Amino acid sequence: MEDFADLVIMNASVHTMDPAASHHVSDAVAVKDGRVAALGNNDVSQLIGPSTRVIDAAGGAVIPGINDAHLHFVSAAMAAFGYVRLEPAVAPDWAAVVDVVEAAPAGDDGWVRAHGWDEALLGPAQGFLLDARPDTPVVAFDSTGHQLLANREALRRAGIDAATPDVHGGVVERTADGNPTGLLQDGAMELLSRAMPPVPGSTLRPALLALQEHLHSLGITSLTDPGLGPASAGLMDGTGSTAALELLGDLAAEDELTLRINVLMLFAGTGGANADAVKAGLRSGVAATYLNRGINPEHLRIAGVKIFADGIPRSGTAWMSEPYGKACTHGSLVIQGATDAQRVAELHKILGLINEAGLQAGVHATGDAATAAAVEAIIAADDSAEGRPTSSGNRHYIIHGAFGDHGTLHAMASHGIGYSTNPLIRQEAGDIMRQVLGEERFSRHQPLKSAVGAGVHVNLASDAPVTSTDWRRTVVAAVRRATRSQPGSPRDPERITGLQALAAMTIHAAWQDHAEHFKGALTPGMAADLCLLSNPWPVDEEIEKLLDTEVRLTLSGGRTVHQSTS
Repeated sequence: MEDFADLVIMNASVHTMDPAASHHVSDAVAVKDGRVAALGNNDVSQLIGPSTRVIDAAGGAVIPGINDAHLHFVSAAMAAFGYVRLEPAVAPDWAAVVDVVEAAPAGDDGWVRAHGWDEALLGPAQGFLLDARPDTPVVAFDSTGHQLLANREALRRAGIDAATPDVHGGVVERTADGNPTGLLQDGAMELLSRAMPPVPGSTLRPALLALQEHLHSLGITSLTDPGLGPASAGLMDGTGSTAALELLGDLAAEDELTLRINVLMLFAGTGGANADAVKAGLRSGVAATYLNRGINPEHLRIAGVKIFADGIPRSGTAWMSEPYGKACTHGSLVIQGATDAQRVAELHKILGLINEAGLQAGVHATGDAATAAAVEAIIAADDSAEGRPTSSGNRHYIIHGAFGDHGTLHAMASHGIGYSTNPLIRQEAGDIMRQVLGEERFSRHQPLKSAVGAGVHVNLASDAPVTSTDWRRTVVAAVRRATRSQPGSPRDPERITGLQALAAMTIHAAWQDHAEHFKGALTPGMAADLCLLSNPWPVDEEIEKLLDTEVRLTLSGGRTVHQSTS
């Protein structure tokens, strides 16, 4: 009896994503004690006992559990379940945004907090909320996590006025007479976020659990939250605090955390990262938050440190080798320093510190110059390791990434530097990015096929709440490379296949987690993290069928964490 499986799925197309046989498809899978026990009808049939749960897949695909390697779990939970929502379906224009904010009830702390406006759809934010709710502080975070709008009362409480100096790595938008309009970008967001009362655990905890349930319903079993810790006020909505980091540990210790989560710590926000702040953060003990609590590192671990090398193109804060945008600017690194050379030198110091600590660095870089500088800094940290852990061993990686030529990709491949990028961002913001970057540069944006061909460890992620957590949309975006207004070209040389995209969200994402030995593929002995789809995996010519494919069942470590009722 003890040799029988706990669960078997028959009559399936099991995409194993086995690195040794990437196209291997089996017809059945057995699960026992949280692991894959066998593949194939012959072997699986022998493991069916009286208490074995048997599921007929009816030809549906079985795939490894999806690993979203760049999902702001805490911020996405609040955006979906904790804030006033301003996405286009709710507020399709600026007048509607103002109406929603005017009608929204204030929280227990007296603040109105909202999320989801997108200037790519609404047009430029021009202080539309400045005069809203004169007696109530209001803050509305945009969908990118790089901008917020505040009203006069929120600015007053934060002490932001005409005398407030400009912020390195950020923008305080002002009127002609120097008064702030309420729009704060990148590093300047911290001026307001630090003045806000923290989100109470009584609000955050149920939001986290609700998002976890939603992610499982999509077939997601693993993720990386890229930026929790002391500098959370400088990232997105500011909720990814050290308290939030500790709350995740509480959920894991209480066996309420069924997602596998890797965390990048944040010691400096979206502007002004410097070696002193990183050194202080590494010495603070935050990296040991989950140690000695009986927490299985396969379920929750602190993996490394998030660093913002630059901002984003639409704000003019991406560092490009050639001018771009209406301002015809190159942008710059948002690393501390008065000149490009000083900022690059500081980035080298930062990467050296992270490497010496044996931790992984995830470097946000959206300009080609920033990407090249980050790759050079990672390689330099490797070259100076002198017997200490090397960067290739730590698996540092570039987040988002833009490339002037393929030389940087080949350097990444040869030095074991990963690449985590977001096709759905390219699709949803592509029209405005095309205007900002120009057609030629935009056509080379996210060179997925070139990166795969160069041998780079590529994974695809949502960057939620910047885009949807629905990985099916990410896969379609990678295959089609369309934008909101234009279909993708069949001749686009940077398209990848649907199964390559699936690999990038399973086994290749597991590589980033140092976890390809136990998750990301469905082979005997691997963790039974899997999902059963209602349909077979579609051919590339019909990849949109994936959007109508239901997730019937999700297992995390063999545990049923989602089961469709249909």
